[in-house]
Amino acid sequence: MMESSAQADVPVLDFHAHFPVRAEPDAAQVEYVRRFGDAKWAVIRRHLAADQEAWRRAWGFPAPEPAGDDADMAARWAQEVERHRLVRVVFVTGGGNERLASALKPYSDKFVGFAHHDPFAPDAPAALERAVRTFGLRGYKIIAPHHQDRLDGERLYPLWETAERLKIPVLIHFGPLRYEGIVAGPNISPLVLQDVARAFPEVPFVVPHFGCGYPRELLHLMWVCGNVYVDTSGSNEWMRWMPYALDLKALFGKFLETVGPQRIVFGTDSSWFPRGFARRYLQVQFQACRELGLGQDALRLIFAGNAARLLGLPLPGPESDDR
Repeated sequence: MMESSAQADVPVLDFHAHFPVRAEPDAAQVEYVRRFGDAKWAVIRRHLAADQEAWRRAWGFPAPEPAGDDADMAARWAQEVERHRLVRVVFVTGGGNERLASALKPYSDKFVGFAHHDPFAPDAPAALERAVRTFGLRGYKIIAPHHQDRLDGERLYPLWETAERLKIPVLIHFGPLRYEGIVAGPNISPLVLQDVARAFPEVPFVVPHFGCGYPRELLHLMWVCGNVYVDTSGSNEWMRWMPYALDLKALFGKFLETVGPQRIVFGTDSSWFPRGFARRYLQVQFQACRELGLGQDALRLIFAGNAARLLGLPLPGPESDDR
């Protein structure tokens, strides 16, 4: 695997990936079809498919294959960890808590899994407890725009109390969900997390994709809440849809200027095969950081150290080849 000597000296822990499972209709699709019918949904899907194809070609990614059985997907991902010499890959979703934990169990030295059940389910706190203590998962993932009830309501305080007691990170997606047609809602902005993050200051809350269209709001949130982190994952295609010029170097630069390298966490948003680990994302992010003049200590924090600390994992030393 070709890589610069500087990059080879920096361990890489991917904090944000999705275990590939066969796609099922999401809640937004089900609701749309219920209201407007299959024919209109088919028109929308054609538009989205063309957009996705253009995005894929721009990055040089192959067309996705249908996901295979869980054991096969786990084995293939284990090969990706070896091939790209990764410390770990964190799968933040994967078909349900117990299913994901079962798929990852044979590779506990390579994978970490997150719970990802509905936070508004009546048994959500108990499900989180079970996911961590029984299934061995190490964090919790929520897609905020999926929910019409606000995340800062006291109804969810027992859930946050459980996360606090378990000492786990909570990853929450804010911002548009392009392929689900969601660009607005009560939980679209990371600012909805303000009261929660302040009420539970020992819970690390991680907001992915540099805020996904809401970098200003995320920066303001991180300004007042020291327990809020940012992850860098994905293509960050949303940058093209901002009303001003923005690129990865500018994003990294602003977050480094304000919160420093200690609260920036690398991720890729990888999932499907044959792409596997989206190394292109690692390369462009590493390049942006190098162009900003970051030294090895800061690079090690961003690309592995911060994630390892949040997950309670050891991190190989600079001289170690164990990654």
